[in-house]
Amino acid sequence: MGILDQIRTLLGRNDSAAAPPKTTDGIVERRKKPRVDAREGTRVLIIDDSKTILVALRKFLRSAGYETYEALDAETGLALMREHRPELIFLDIVLPGMNGFAALRAIRRDPMLRDIPVIMMSGNEQAMEQFFGTRIGADDFMKKPFSRYEIFFRIERLLDEQLVPRRPALQPHPRAAEFDGAA
Repeated sequence: MGILDQIRTLLGRNDSAAAPPKTTDGIVERRKKPRVDAREGTRVLIIDDSKTILVALRKFLRSAGYETYEALDAETGLALMREHRPELIFLDIVLPGMNGFAALRAIRRDPMLRDIPVIMMSGNEQAMEQFFGTRIGADDFMKKPFSRYEIFFRIERLLDEQLVPRRPALQPHPRAAEFDGAA
């Protein structure tokens, strides 16, 4: 119940109970749509140098039944990947030591890790970071700050029929030729 509905109830004017869910062009409002989560116990690695981001992601993911591992830098994250074999990785771009792009390249070059979906994160809204991340193998991009909805929306887009995170089929960017200089 939203704040306006609560006020209407207090004033004795609760006419919203009979109203259908809000829609935009026939699409049910996101809060009315059931969320699809990965299966219980899905292993997620979070690599971010911000303890606040680590705690927030851990809280959201564990509340939905995910198992989380955390690293404050890419080198520790790569070691954790080899030890625990996560099924999904949230990877910050700006990290101390090895940055997120270098870590992503290392992941994609390692035969044991290359198939793990990676969602890159950054507080910088530059489209170039997003484009570059996808060009070297990121599966999605999430800008910080993010909401709980944003986290689960990104995960849901990567789930297969068995609710396991999978890398989507790699398709070239529609304007990739322009950036390769092959236009």
